Amino acid sequence: MRILLMGNPNVGKSVIFSRLTGVHVITSNYPGTTVNYTHGHMKLGDQQINVVDVPGTYTLEPTCDAENVALQMLEPDDVVINVVNAINLERNLYLTLQLLERKMRLIVALNMWDDTRHRGIQIDLNRLQEMLGVPVIPTVATTGEGIKALVETSPWPYQLIHRCAAVMSAGRQSATSSSRCSR
Repeated sequence: MRILLMGNPNVGKSVIFSRLTGVHVITSNYPGTTVNYTHGHMKLGDQQINVVDVPGTYTLEPTCDAENVALQMLEPDDVVINVVNAINLERNLYLTLQLLERKMRLIVALNMWDDTRHRGIQIDLNRLQEMLGVPVIPTVATTGEGIKALVETSPWPYQLIHRCAAVMSAGRQSATSSSRCSR
């Protein structure tokens, strides 16, 4: 099983990738840097899960090289964590709807959640989750808020999730790799 982190450019995919894998990547989008993808592993119990930071894309109907690479990476067995900017929800949900049309196993990471609070933006998480029919997890990638919930929501066997949550709760991991799970 593979996790693809997909979303528009500059929504925090690379920061979430770093939190999940402990691999530090350059998170700026200088021209040409996101056409290649980055991959790493997340240890969850006894399993190594491949995590891929897909190039930023606005659509699954490619208009540029980065979007073409993103489309080519999608495989039916993948789990997609669709990282969405909570401040620009309408623009970001276009890709979400396209992923849903493809019947991808999908989790929405509603990132930059702290900015919605600071700006007074109200998002009804339950209603959004009901409308989309997939889990919607509020996250703040830069602080790690919501990353544990994101991992626990992923479609892993129950015993692995439970073991991962226990390790995280015990605080045995450093702040920079707080979302990696080990035995």
